[in-house]
Amino acid sequence: MQGTNTSSAGRPRSDLNAVVFAATRRTVDELGYAGATMDRIAAAAGTAKTTLYRRWPSKGALIIDCLLDAFSPMPELTEDRPTSLAGAIRWLAGKIGEPGVGAAFAGVFSDAVNDPALRELLSTRFQAPYLAMLRDYLGESEQRILLFIDVITGTLLHRMGMTGRPMEDGDVELMIEMVLRPFED
Repeated sequence: MQGTNTSSAGRPRSDLNAVVFAATRRTVDELGYAGATMDRIAAAAGTAKTTLYRRWPSKGALIIDCLLDAFSPMPELTEDRPTSLAGAIRWLAGKIGEPGVGAAFAGVFSDAVNDPALRELLSTRFQAPYLAMLRDYLGESEQRILLFIDVITGTLLHRMGMTGRPMEDGDVELMIEMVLRPFED
């Protein structure tokens, strides 16, 4: 985020981003992804829709930045790979279970299927940093890391979409056991 500029009118950018991201998650939680329009998000944030569009060219771009904020920072990965990966999966499950986050993630993902520009943003801004970090950490091919990410994230989002609730802790633990088997030393 950029530093605050006290000489310009309005709220500092970092403060506005925090307000907008909180309003976005709240609006998605209350109205669903489709119902969370830029008009409604602006109203919930107490700002003008034009202010949103000056920063984000679309709802999808706003949601991606909101998700980047929600998913930061990622837990540190240590030399104890099984413990670190299990912790990261639990962290991801917890984040997806936060109000508005899972629905925002699923919604922008769904929109990206038919929107190449949004898909590119989602891929480069959201997925690429995690992909690179896991590839370096695990020493595995990009294709194998993509499958690892797909299985975990897809399973968590599928459960939320099918039940309206995040995955229960016992199921998260079973999934961890299943997906970490190929990475055991």
